[in-house]
Amino acid sequence: MKTAQLHSCRLPRVHEHSPAPPATNKNSTWPHIHSKSNTDQPSQQLHSSSLSCLCWDMSLYSFGLEPLSCHTWNKDRTQIAVSPNNNVVNIYEKNGKEWVKIHELTEHSGRITGIDWAPESNRIVTCASDRNAYVWTLKDGVWKPTLVLVRINRAATCVKWSPLENKFALGSGARLISVCYFEKENDWWLSKHIKKPICSTVLSLDWHPNNILLAAGSADFHCRVFSAYIKDIEDKPGPTAWGAKMPFGEVLLEHKDCGGWVHSVSFSPGGDQLACVAHNSSITVVDAAQAKEVTQLTTDHLPLLSVLYVSPTELVAAGHDCCPYQFTYKGPGALEFVKKLDIPKQTSKASMSAMQHFRNLDKKATDEESNEMGNLHQNSITQLCVVSGKKAKVEKYSSVGLDGAIVIWDFKH
Repeated sequence: MKTAQLHSCRLPRVHEHSPAPPATNKNSTWPHIHSKSNTDQPSQQLHSSSLSCLCWDMSLYSFGLEPLSCHTWNKDRTQIAVSPNNNVVNIYEKNGKEWVKIHELTEHSGRITGIDWAPESNRIVTCASDRNAYVWTLKDGVWKPTLVLVRINRAATCVKWSPLENKFALGSGARLISVCYFEKENDWWLSKHIKKPICSTVLSLDWHPNNILLAAGSADFHCRVFSAYIKDIEDKPGPTAWGAKMPFGEVLLEHKDCGGWVHSVSFSPGGDQLACVAHNSSITVVDAAQAKEVTQLTTDHLPLLSVLYVSPTELVAAGHDCCPYQFTYKGPGALEFVKKLDIPKQTSKASMSAMQHFRNLDKKATDEESNEMGNLHQNSITQLCVVSGKKAKVEKYSSVGLDGAIVIWDFKH
């Protein structure tokens, strides 16, 4: 395993005039999403229903004060489903320059931990700490839930549709993965369990492009690749760079030196590489095309929580540093940090009285008047998601964070 140390770099600050806070409408039944603008125009008042895009390469929309734990988009990206860290999923629709809440999914009794929206079948799958999963289908303008028999005795932690949308995988604290599929004869969703050799909570999942292989990151510091082949619903798979034998539950990779909880995993567009980020602030790439060679880069940043392939050689990762970072992988031993993708904000320093100066020193241990961070997100980023383009060439991606905001980023190849 090749390891390299990463040193952070600071980008030049960009001056910005921040707009005044958007007005609120107390009589509005459906909350609108507020937007913040990063322009060099004079500040202006924004109505709660108006949105404006950042003129650089990003757009920030605020969903309120509640943290956003997860999100997903519909096929044409006109609707987004988000969970404000509770048992509810809110669906917003873009109407011109407005985002309006149009649906509220309320079947769960525990905190939502995962959402995924199948683009072709237009079905939503949700999972929560109540140990349940539901598949939601839109009928006559109303989302109808169907309970899935996941058969777990601990909280569900993550969920992901397969590329062909004929099954989905669900991770949980029960030290297993439920691979769920629809049985037409009995008209219900069943599950098969992958148990061995998982020793702790499954934290992250991602599907291989062939619809068979499934990557999982867990709290036992392991990153694994399993076969999720279900003979009842799909043809026998052909060999891949990860292996040729693929009965259900077959372990094709078990990498045990991730260095911490594996928060996120992502297959490359071709499926021959697997990236994962762990709680020791590292990013790792396993290359199946190179005899499963492992390359690990340990950064000096705070831990990363989500990783996403945006091209065959480029990755974006984000987490507790509240901003995304770009990495590149060009072969074994060639995993490198490229740059920070956020643009630091320049805060204007107004004149401060001596009393205010010492009051800040006493209360905040600093003479700065503002506690605002120099990033668009003001708290940890919890998830990254593709917005525009295929995985081989992502044009836009989104991030949600504990600050209750979503940022849409342009990626320039």
